Amino acid sequence: MKHASGDKRFKILEAHIKKFQGRQDALIEVLHRAQELFGFLEDDLLLFVAYKLKLPASRVYGVATFYHYFILKPQGAHTCVVCTGTACYVRGADKVLSAVEAKSGIKAGETTADNEFSLLTARCLGACGIAPTVVYDGVITPHQTPDAAVARVNEWLPHDH
Repeated sequence: MKHASGDKRFKILEAHIKKFQGRQDALIEVLHRAQELFGFLEDDLLLFVAYKLKLPASRVYGVATFYHYFILKPQGAHTCVVCTGTACYVRGADKVLSAVEAKSGIKAGETTADNEFSLLTARCLGACGIAPTVVYDGVITPHQTPDAAVARVNEWLPHDH
């Protein structure tokens, strides 16, 4: 199965799959490589991986949606990931998330219309000792308050927000 688009990234991904000799237990490694190449894992790409690894599409989709690392939609130029794990939640992550949603005008899982900002949540970042934790453009930031989070994301929002 060749991809109709002629996109060379599919050939690179196929070569990566061949390194694993098409082993089904290489699914996570293959998805990581696919995301590196394409930026996110859209449905066509998940179907391509399923076909090449001879796996049911439901299994590939299940793995892609289970792990927080995998991104299924294009993200904004800037991302804010609020940890909603137990320790962060108990220390106010819900208030941090609500404040950022109110300021940005989007809900968790959404991207602003100008594609500048995506707001995401994570089940647990494993940084419970510094809760509540927020990741801004890949940088883990400890002990966040609603005001601190709003001040940080305000830099990425249009000034009419």
